Amino acid sequence: MSQQSINRRNFLKGAGAIALGVGLGAGGYQIRRYLNKPNIVLIMADDLGYECLGSYGGTSYETPHLDRLAEEGMRFEHCYSQPLCTPSRVELMTGMYNVRNYERFNVLNKNQTTFGNIFQNNGYSTCISGKWQLTPRGIDRTESPELFGFDEYCLWAYDKDGRKSPRPKYKNPVLIINGRKLAFKNNLYGPDVVSEYILRFMERHKYQPFLAYYPMILPHKPDMPTPDSGPVYYEQLDKKGNDKYFPDMVKYADKLVGKIIARLDELNIREKTLVIFTGDNGTQRGLASKINGKIVKGGKGMPTDAGTRVPLIASWPGVIAPGTVNSELIDFSDFLPTMCECAEIEIPKALPIDGKSFMPMLRGDEQKVREWVYSWYQTVPGAHYNGEIFIYARNKRYKLYDDGRFFDIANDVLEENPVDISRLDEEAMKTRNSLQKVLDYYQEVDSQSDRGLWDSL
Repeated sequence: MSQQSINRRNFLKGAGAIALGVGLGAGGYQIRRYLNKPNIVLIMADDLGYECLGSYGGTSYETPHLDRLAEEGMRFEHCYSQPLCTPSRVELMTGMYNVRNYERFNVLNKNQTTFGNIFQNNGYSTCISGKWQLTPRGIDRTESPELFGFDEYCLWAYDKDGRKSPRPKYKNPVLIINGRKLAFKNNLYGPDVVSEYILRFMERHKYQPFLAYYPMILPHKPDMPTPDSGPVYYEQLDKKGNDKYFPDMVKYADKLVGKIIARLDELNIREKTLVIFTGDNGTQRGLASKINGKIVKGGKGMPTDAGTRVPLIASWPGVIAPGTVNSELIDFSDFLPTMCECAEIEIPKALPIDGKSFMPMLRGDEQKVREWVYSWYQTVPGAHYNGEIFIYARNKRYKLYDDGRFFDIANDVLEENPVDISRLDEEAMKTRNSLQKVLDYYQEVDSQSDRGLWDSL
């Protein structure tokens, strides 16, 4: 699909809607109502745990724009992703736990429905720009974003032989833009290219409701200097990078978020736009960061807090009270229903959504969204836990694995000492029994699931 055809289609959609709104009675009211629907900008950093942001108490990195976003909106203290990129993206985009639909790393089954599909089917202009890691098997990687509901896309992705040959993503990147593979030269920086695409998309669609999904490339390995790192950016470096540049990458990611907020202000659409920022999983494993005077080591790939606890900030002037801190549980299945409620879009009843909308909390309702978080997580063979499956349910304090291990996370965040079940007090035992019911329910879901597993490789 060419950029020209996309622009023409969206121009006609927007211009035609405005004309109808002027000329029709009741029908015109419906058109105007549609045009007044909110925009949604969903930003997700790659490998950025909660400990990296100043608004969470982090002091190792500079994140002034994200800290300001938190000051202007709501910051969540207990948001949990999956421990790895593809599992998190599958859950985020479908509103379902991996137990229902996870197939394998780097893949989203072509039969799945994403928030892109839902918003596109309800008249929204849709765009994804950044990192793509969800190509269904048997589908051309240059076209798969269209399958999942995105009108426009500018993406870094993997080559046909999968994880073995990733294209360059930082300096002189190779990207897929609306079906075309383009190799950039002259030391262009990949995160700049994909960010600029989001900015231009918002400009083109400022008069009609849009969904802009920005799964950032930063600050995932390899740790490389950014254009703001000075002359070293132009030097030839080892492809493995050096973690001394990780602070520069975090700072640059923060800068790009700041540009998006600034552009929304320039376009005079900030007050009709819900902006959500999060991270896809914990920080790269072993990377030490300081938060509230303590050292936290990243645990990407691990089912502990170090691998799953991520930042979540939501901002919408006039709707979300500024400077709000929310301590309720949120997980990645909750994003799809939240976005749909924000846009007053009904989720297709055929979809077995696990998520719960936290839109009421964004509006100031103190009612809890959920009492527990569930996770079915399969690691990548050859890395971390060698393809092992981890299944658990948890609340803010306790965590129960399907093998019976029970942890008091509040006092054992690294999960080093399972609690002796025989010594549980009444409250802890009640919690354990409640979490066991969650595991039992999803075990039944698992037994009925037809998802593909690693034996299909």
